[in-house]
Amino acid sequence: MIDEIDPFIGTAATSLPAAQGLAATWWSPKPQVGNTHPGATFPLGMVSACAYSGAYPTGYGQYTKGTEGVPEELFGQLQASGFTHFQQSGTGAIRKYYNYVRVTPMVQQLDVLGVSWPLRDEAAEAGYYAATLDTDIRCELTVGAKVAIHRYTFPAHRSARIVVDLSIGGLAIDLGRTVPLRAHVESLGNGRAQGTVVVEGIPLSVYLEVDCPGWRQMLWHDRRLIEGGTRLDFDRIRPTTLRPFGMLYMGPTTAGQQVEIQIGFSLRGCDQARENLYRERGGGSPAFDDLRARTADRWRDHVDRIEVEGGSPARRQVFATALYHSLIKPCFADDESPFWPSSGPFAFDVCTMWDIYKTQLPLLTAICPERAVDLLESLIRVCEEEGNFPIGYRMARGADRFFRQASALVHTALADVHALGLGDLDWAWALVHMHDDLRRMYGEDFYEHGVVHPISHTLDLAYACHCTSGVARALGDTRLADDLDRRSRLWSNAFDPATGLLCDSSFYEGGKWNYSFRLLHDMAARIAMVGGDDAFVGILDAFFGYDAPRVTQPGRRPDPAEMRAGYALNRFEGLNNEPDMEAPWSYHYAGRPDRTAEIVHAALTWQFGTGPGGLPGNDDSGGLSSWYVWASLGLFPVAGQSMFLVNAPAFRRATLHVGAHDFVVETRGHRENSISSDGLDGVPPPQYVQSARLNGKPLEAAHLSAAEVHAGGRLILELGPQPSDWGTKLLPPSLSDPIGKGTRS
Repeated sequence: MIDEIDPFIGTAATSLPAAQGLAATWWSPKPQVGNTHPGATFPLGMVSACAYSGAYPTGYGQYTKGTEGVPEELFGQLQASGFTHFQQSGTGAIRKYYNYVRVTPMVQQLDVLGVSWPLRDEAAEAGYYAATLDTDIRCELTVGAKVAIHRYTFPAHRSARIVVDLSIGGLAIDLGRTVPLRAHVESLGNGRAQGTVVVEGIPLSVYLEVDCPGWRQMLWHDRRLIEGGTRLDFDRIRPTTLRPFGMLYMGPTTAGQQVEIQIGFSLRGCDQARENLYRERGGGSPAFDDLRARTADRWRDHVDRIEVEGGSPARRQVFATALYHSLIKPCFADDESPFWPSSGPFAFDVCTMWDIYKTQLPLLTAICPERAVDLLESLIRVCEEEGNFPIGYRMARGADRFFRQASALVHTALADVHALGLGDLDWAWALVHMHDDLRRMYGEDFYEHGVVHPISHTLDLAYACHCTSGVARALGDTRLADDLDRRSRLWSNAFDPATGLLCDSSFYEGGKWNYSFRLLHDMAARIAMVGGDDAFVGILDAFFGYDAPRVTQPGRRPDPAEMRAGYALNRFEGLNNEPDMEAPWSYHYAGRPDRTAEIVHAALTWQFGTGPGGLPGNDDSGGLSSWYVWASLGLFPVAGQSMFLVNAPAFRRATLHVGAHDFVVETRGHRENSISSDGLDGVPPPQYVQSARLNGKPLEAAHLSAAEVHAGGRLILELGPQPSDWGTKLLPPSLSDPIGKGTRS
């Protein structure tokens, strides 16, 4: 599957064919751009490397910062002033875009450093990126977990240069720069150099080696060479006084001559950066090809943990790329925490839990369980050090908690991992932090009043109480579990019984309709509050646009009146926004899995495609791509409840290599369907599950426990062109209806 990955998917503004049918009624207010980059990456690794234009949002691309509609171009072409490291993937406006350590190959004088040249002949695959600058220098990048190697093929020139800029950071837009606070740079001779820059309280160290006999090696400051200098030290750097600085290698080249620059990174000093480089680059010659091959093998191992059969070439490419995007973040820098001295996992770039907790973390738990446990161990350690489980965590001192987005989301992943018995976490200690975290920030008001605004935080905290209760009860703390059970029922305080929707409040993106169809731990009571299944399905149908006319999507610089009219539709935002991700599966709890099948089918058909414009919105650090993976497999994880909901899959057969076990989803009567990128003639109809068998036994319910999936087995789904009564009688369990046999209205 690695050969089907296209890292360019999602790098440009959305350019999908005009949706038809149900998908044409959805409205997408958030920026219509995937915000991914095509650079070299390592599975869940610390380092990435890509061309740097300084444009929004990842430093690669052509756009200005935007928060709604179609993004505006900052440049009329793809261009780069060099190649940077530590890019974000798929995020929106988070104020943190890294792009540290810019390496620029040049045949010009140093005083033009920072000028961008057009890019041509781009190529990318998992672990590799290449492009040719307009200066006729071919540039290739590959990375390991903590290292990067650049290879530049120069034209003939009497004075070629490789310039390393350690002062760079962030984006070249208003308020987008990240300025180092302190810095030390040292030339060690014989092509070797090292340095440390302190950025947002983090000491980022680099160690470099360049094999260029006969080239001069110098330091530079303010675009001027420092003849004979071997050290630069800056104790205090202010944005107003920053002058760029770094290292330079310079010498003659013959046509086609290749020069490699090898870089080790560390958050614990230059010595460890050097050790990281020596350990990872291997003994091959040249080192670039050796590292590229080993990183490709790592990617192959990861993406092959899910195998699919069938599907058009376009669908397979979108699926493979979605799986790839799901495994870029979070970044793991094992034994690299700058905040505590002990070894062990350290994860950063959790941007943010709000993006990834519903889909990406369950995917990691399934196919990379050791990494899921490592992430939780790291977050527990962060909570020890800083007093909170972060909602977002970046390469910066202090958890950037993104507290306005949500509350207590780590609890869902902890509950799932505990229920599955994965890893060797100290669960008594984890429970201490889970319980304490519930009473911090918005939780303080929740504990006092049973409700908090923004009202979505009431749902978060009640749900987290439910997740924590399960861990407490399993550990024998029944008193705590009973108290948390009582508090978990306070979710009802967030709803207005007169409308069946959330109470009026402020919301982090979207509105009360977008947040009203979350998969709560007591969906039976939530549906009863509306008046039963038919009433609940009625408001869901209105939200998803059944029988509604086509809508017009926002364009560039959308008019405020246009945006108000769009929000007033109270419509599903078509996976352009995180709160909507789980809403299609709400129908399962009302005995209508056929509706779920129709909506998911429409999304898979019209909301994703090939090419740079193939995503409907921000990839959200892989949260959106993980949604696509699960939806294509016919499974959807209910985060925090250790359960999967079952739906018609997009592929004839799929195998999940779950730890030491294989879980197979197999179909009978599957019909291959095109997606929008195939060039559709009409709207392809969905398929519906007619019956199911799990390990040879009939499965009447449209759900499975996560334990059943992780244990391995075979799920056989009989598909057909019409809805059936499968999954309509035995419903997913709820707190007030644990068997799922609630009365049908």
